[in-house]
Amino acid sequence: MEQNILHLHPGLIWVFGATILIMLLLDLGVFHKKSHVVSTREAIVWSGVWISLAMIFSGVICWVFNQDNGGTALAVEKFTQFQAAYWIEKALSVDNLFVFILVFSYFKVPRQLHHRVLFWGILGALVFRAIFIFAGVGLINITYLNPLLDLLGAKPLAWNINLVLTAFGLFLVYAGIKSWGKGEEEEEADFSSSAGSRLVHRLYKVSGHYDRGKFFTVQNGIKVATPLLVVLGVIEFTDVLFAVDSIPAIFAISKDPFILYTSNIFAILGLRSLYFLLSNFIHMFSKLPYGLSIILTFIGIKMIISPWVHIPSPVSLGVVVGVLLLSVLVSLVFREREVV
Repeated sequence: MEQNILHLHPGLIWVFGATILIMLLLDLGVFHKKSHVVSTREAIVWSGVWISLAMIFSGVICWVFNQDNGGTALAVEKFTQFQAAYWIEKALSVDNLFVFILVFSYFKVPRQLHHRVLFWGILGALVFRAIFIFAGVGLINITYLNPLLDLLGAKPLAWNINLVLTAFGLFLVYAGIKSWGKGEEEEEADFSSSAGSRLVHRLYKVSGHYDRGKFFTVQNGIKVATPLLVVLGVIEFTDVLFAVDSIPAIFAISKDPFILYTSNIFAILGLRSLYFLLSNFIHMFSKLPYGLSIILTFIGIKMIISPWVHIPSPVSLGVVVGVLLLSVLVSLVFREREVV
């Protein structure tokens, strides 16, 4: 049985947790203590910081497996698993960011408050992703068909098919085909009627105006929510919906919950800076949805055929990165005019 990295070095989870906590405290408590409009230069710097941290951490994982197991092959496999899961989540999250841009536009959120909403939204995503990933791994481990057939006294099949992975694969192929070139319908979406908005309005009375970066304010002596809390609710609910696509996709790469969770967290923690880059240059990446559709379909097919054909992690990584880069290149070559 493949060793989990937590069995080799349990203390590594504390190193990971401390790194994330320190970076979050620096982010909100030092560099973004005051609400301000994030410039393109600042977004590029922070994107570089988060991507660099992810690359360094993947190198640490590679080193740990190489030292403890004495085999370069397993170390490279774990390294590429992390990289593939990281870039899949990063790529699929771009679609999420396009919706965030529409949400902020719909609610007319001042640009200097975007970072605050995204920060707290991503903190919520850390919790939900942990639940989805660890529950998903546990479910996958108990849904292989042959053990179930054995319990029923039936003859095992030649191939040990996993029912959950097959279902995920079919769903991702469907989602990939359905999402081909999508985007126009979201521009007409009524985000005020989303589940996140309805929940906030059900729990609190909401004021009609923003109060700087506050989620709550006092109005006529009564504590009420501000529209910023409504926006946060919409963002959180939207992220949960997008996790339905991205989380099943990374199960095609690895079944190691530590690899999946750490790569996922590094990817989504860099989304805020990526958001500000996209919001400034959204007209330059019009073909990205097509690339994301191809990636979803590829991952889905990989999951479906896994009992018969094994596609190595390095190949998956190459396909994901290649499609992502190609879609960006095509977007730049056939660039749409920026709408003024």
